[in-house]
Amino acid sequence: MTTIKLAVLRHTKSKDGTYKIRVSVGHKSETHYIVTKYRVNSLANFVNGVVVGQPDAKAINVKLRQLLNEYDERLERVPNSGELSCEQLRNLLRDMPSSNNTATLMGVAQRYLDHLRKEGRVSSANLMEYHLGKFLEFTHGDIFLAHITPQLVDDYLHQLRSRKLSPSYITICVNPVVIITNYAIKMQLVKYEQNPFAFYKRQSSPPRDIDISVEDMRKLYRYKPAKRKTRKVLDLFILSYMLGGMNLKDLLAYQFTDKENIAYRRIKTKNTNHGHLTEFGIVSEAYPIISRLINDDGRIVMDSKTYDSFKYCVNRSLKTIATKAGLERTDISFYSARKSFVQHGFDLGIPLEILEYAIGQSMKTNRPIYNYAKIMKRHADDAIRKIVDLIVKN
Repeated sequence: MTTIKLAVLRHTKSKDGTYKIRVSVGHKSETHYIVTKYRVNSLANFVNGVVVGQPDAKAINVKLRQLLNEYDERLERVPNSGELSCEQLRNLLRDMPSSNNTATLMGVAQRYLDHLRKEGRVSSANLMEYHLGKFLEFTHGDIFLAHITPQLVDDYLHQLRSRKLSPSYITICVNPVVIITNYAIKMQLVKYEQNPFAFYKRQSSPPRDIDISVEDMRKLYRYKPAKRKTRKVLDLFILSYMLGGMNLKDLLAYQFTDKENIAYRRIKTKNTNHGHLTEFGIVSEAYPIISRLINDDGRIVMDSKTYDSFKYCVNRSLKTIATKAGLERTDISFYSARKSFVQHGFDLGIPLEILEYAIGQSMKTNRPIYNYAKIMKRHADDAIRKIVDLIVKN
């Protein structure tokens, strides 16, 4: 049974001689405390959970009683509190908002966006912030999460459809609001009788058809640009293909200190339950490229101040390279290396599970096959060797 009461600790005397009043949370034979802003002048001014002998005692006691009632109400909202440790329960009660549903969309979104940016997912955060801003234009300013209703969502969808936007772009517009709302529900920042997106059906974006043929990849592998910066862009593209379709951000973050092996977690998924460590050997044709790209500490240096500007320059340069190298299709981007790696591997008959592992993709562990087989480094090594041979041995 969990107990919540007021306490003053003898050993917590402040420099000014006063003692802070705390909320004591007793749970599973442990006790943890939440510090309040209220104080007593001495231990004698706090008796059986009540402030006495101070001019402001009556007012403080009223506030403390309200505070205890608030924590009791929060405790009632905690599902399965018996599964939490005392410290976990204390933290949840301390951080849980009041039951009056005063959390706003952007107030919660800012915390989520800050988290994305700390993870280095700046582009994702900026895109989400942009589309949240568009939603707030529709609502004429920030809005209480509790005021987001199925009717409001339906009205917003109607406005987007009236602009003749594609279903996939409408999904991009609405998803940030869905993400923040679900995050707020998870963190118990808002409570709905009915989820405002209960009747919203997300339209999946069609796969981007940006892979190139094996013959085009061979042309790129043989092409030798005259300019150093152009050569660097092409090296990065070919290296991505030879390293299991590594994304540009992962390549730039990786420290190439081991000349024989790669071991990394994708930045996009490393802090999720779906991310996994991807390990494979570096094919011999890749290391000369790595040697041209890295500096003394084993990292690839960007030629721009920000990742976004560097990525833009890389993608723009790749289109020029594709034209000069005589490719059948010139509308390529850096992501084409990853897409092409997977497509070429699939065409060779390499199992999708091995390709997923090699590219660091989230692997669906609930597939029955994983009860019998385990994808390992040697499987990725064999797959990458076969795929790279398509462009280096012809």
